Amino acid sequence: MKNKVYNSFDEAVADIPDGASIVTECWGIPAMSQNLIAAIKRKGVKDLTLITHNFVPLVFYSEDDVVNLAHLLPQLKKIITPVVGLQHLGAGAFVKEYVEKGLEVELTSHGTLASRLYAGAAGLGGIYNPVGVGTILEEGKEKRVIDGREYILEKPIKPDYAFVRAHKADRLGNLVYWGIYRADQPVMAMAAKTTIAEVDEIVEIGEIDAEHVITPSIYVDRIVHVPEGGLGSIQRSKQMVERLGENETIRKLLFR
Repeated sequence: MKNKVYNSFDEAVADIPDGASIVTECWGIPAMSQNLIAAIKRKGVKDLTLITHNFVPLVFYSEDDVVNLAHLLPQLKKIITPVVGLQHLGAGAFVKEYVEKGLEVELTSHGTLASRLYAGAAGLGGIYNPVGVGTILEEGKEKRVIDGREYILEKPIKPDYAFVRAHKADRLGNLVYWGIYRADQPVMAMAAKTTIAEVDEIVEIGEIDAEHVITPSIYVDRIVHVPEGGLGSIQRSKQMVERLGENETIRKLLFR
């Protein structure tokens, strides 16, 4: 049996080369693969393509608290995402200097991104999608009328690597997620050539009920354990969310 359990996050990303494409989830802090992101930052690989649902700076936390995707900006060649920045914080102004230096930003929608990843996982040639017709999202793309309605051809996304944040894994790589952290991570794992999972717990084969498996082991190549209380752990994430909730200024800014 192939050993999928790695001793460190740096070891798990050691072979990722310059120019690789990486897909990772970003629906709030706890669901992010913070340790793998930090490892890629330390490794210093360049010209990366990053695919994610939200590319925002987490300005309310120090780097001691959280590693976020904006930390990778100097290493990126391209971003594929529906969201760059937050409207209350000046939208995407924080990437302006990088765009001026050549960073490419491909905007999409949340549903379209998920569908393109599924198309990549399923081996489809693309999907015809009505979302974005008549907007900047249709620029440079093939259009077709089907049953009297206009559609845009969206090509599949097949990343080189997926970074996923799961709750539990067995040694084969079967994954279970914690509540809403699941999001689109299962389809990301399916679409990528190599999937690396950081997890709270690693158990022996057979300890996860087959009916509870969300991402089967065939889609998972590497597993790394997140130390209790460490970066990206459930304990630390809860503490950060609690601190955010106590800050009235931040609450008004984000949730007004």
